Amino acid sequence: MAYLKQQRPEKVTVPAVRASKERGERLVCLTAYDYPTARVVDEAGTDIILVGDSLGNVVLGYDTTVPVTLEEMLRHTRAVRRGTERALLVADMPYGTYHTGADDAVRAALRLVKEGGAEAVKLEGGASRAEIVERLVREEIPVMGHIGLTPQSVNKLGGFRLQGKTAEAARALVEDARALEAAGAFAIVLEVIPREIAKVVTESVSVPTIGIGAGEFCDSQILVLHDLIGLSFSRTRPRFVRQYADLRAQMTEAITKFAEDVRGGAYPAENESYPLPAEARAELEAEIKAAGARHSALSDQSKC
Repeated sequence: MAYLKQQRPEKVTVPAVRASKERGERLVCLTAYDYPTARVVDEAGTDIILVGDSLGNVVLGYDTTVPVTLEEMLRHTRAVRRGTERALLVADMPYGTYHTGADDAVRAALRLVKEGGAEAVKLEGGASRAEIVERLVREEIPVMGHIGLTPQSVNKLGGFRLQGKTAEAARALVEDARALEAAGAFAIVLEVIPREIAKVVTESVSVPTIGIGAGEFCDSQILVLHDLIGLSFSRTRPRFVRQYADLRAQMTEAITKFAEDVRGGAYPAENESYPLPAEARAELEAEIKAAGARHSALSDQSKC
């Protein structure tokens, strides 16, 4: 952690992210959804923290990101804001907040920035969203784009599948990326597309690409934190997820041990409770003794 902070101690900003590509700097991006997690992720030296609508899957228990509401995004963004100091904080615009026009998109994005504390927003879609991206940028709201597999479009896509598997699809992705760049997006997420296409897209735009399941040629990488630390309850693990820890197993072991100690009387131990100060204890013991004597006397009288 100390090494990372020595390397880049300054606050990460939108211009710094945009310039990272020219510097050849590979940024580290992770999701976070609450205050303690944000503290850990930020202090570990992460450059960009995304409050993703993936919270619907990994925190709220939804099957997809579609049900996530703006109010839910605001609640979690505020929590992450309180735990973030150095990283750039980006918030996802949930499904339905930008699909009905630029005015609605601006209102929703302004809330994420003003009430949630986000420093930028992310929305899904390519050329079809360029007009909305341009409007948001014009209103001084930084925008991160997102193309390839777009989870909010799960119903249209028919599932979470690899995208861009044909030359025609590859050309469309390049056009989408260029449209987002022209509209003012400062970075573009590429999700679950072939690495060769991600390379072409990355070389086609001057803004950094952030890969998730898009191979090694992207300028930077992002993962869902719960996947990285083994707290995801997904039935399958995508091939691009490298699990660096198994906190689920560690938590289960700790909780099981706690339950055993409680049931067996081993918890709490004497040093895990609070003693009464000696003077107060003596006074209490005297009162209990006196009360016992009075009770005994009353019992004796009732027998007479």
